[in-house]
Order: sequence, then structure tokens, then C-alpha cells
Amino acid sequence: MKLYLTSHSDDRQEFYVRFNGPKDTPFEGGIWKVHVELPDQYPYKSPSIGFVNKIFHPNIDELSGSVCLDVINQTWSPMFDMINIFEVFLPQLLRYPNANDPLNGEAAALMMRNKDQYSAKVKDYVSRHATKEAIDNAEDESESDEEMSSVGSYDSGDEDPAGTMEV
Repeated sequence: MKLYLTSHSDDRQEFYVRFNGPKDTPFEGGIWKVHVELPDQYPYKSPSIGFVNKIFHPNIDELSGSVCLDVINQTWSPMFDMINIFEVFLPQLLRYPNANDPLNGEAAALMMRNKDQYSAKVKDYVSRHATKEAIDNAEDESESDEEMSSVGSYDSGDEDPAGTMEV
């Protein structure tokens, strides 16, 4: 499996990543713009990660996009890197939400009360807020100097994107 992460910005401390929802989840087919900010002490201190477009998930604040994930917020190690975050940690968070430690109480309550309704609401958010068109429209409204990086799985049948790294 290959992952591509390209940054076109001179500011290496702050960038955006396109993150695809994991397969076989209600998030599948969704594309999120994720803001990444690296502290001066990175990799010894964890990066700040936040979803820019809306996502309905118990452990992600709907308004701010903040992520509640222990490995990023509390147990970060310099051994981790961006590939771990986007290929392992975030997909696992979306695949296995923790309704007992919510940032979004509505999503947590719905997930615990009725998983089918929770999945339907996630899919509704994906169709309204996490499509390429939704991101493109949001980018048109935002400042034009923001740069986007791309992160996603790379299949051998696709053209080789710039900055490809083996995972």
C-alpha cells in the first residue's frame, strides 16, 4: 500500500490533508479536509488535527472539528508520524467510535440508542458535507492561498502521484 502526502506550502508547520472515509463504514465515500498543525517540538509533541468540513461522530466536535483520540492527545510518541495518523489512527477512530468519551453528545447518544439511525445520519452528513463538490465549494469560499495536501491509498492501477511513500 502506498500513501501520498504532498504539501505545496512553504509553511511546513501548517497544512491541509484530504482524508478519505474508511471502506465498509458509514463514512465510506466521504472526503474530509483535515487541518494539521505541527508544534515546534514535533515529533516529540503531537500535532493538532481538526476536521474542516462537518462530520457526525461521537469523538469529533461538530463545530470545531477537534478530535478526541488518546494517541494524539495524551499518549503521543515520537515514533508516530503523519502516516500513522492518516492510515491507522483516524480510520480506526471512524471505524470504532467511543460513545463513552464523546465530544459530540448527540452522535454518542444516537449511536448507543439506535446504531441504524446513527449510520443513516453519518451517511447523510457524508452526502451533504464530505463530497468532492462540498469541499470544492467550501474552498471557493475560503481564502485562495490555503494549500491542500492529499492523503489516500494508492492502487497500482492509478497514476503515480508526486511524493509517493511506501507504507
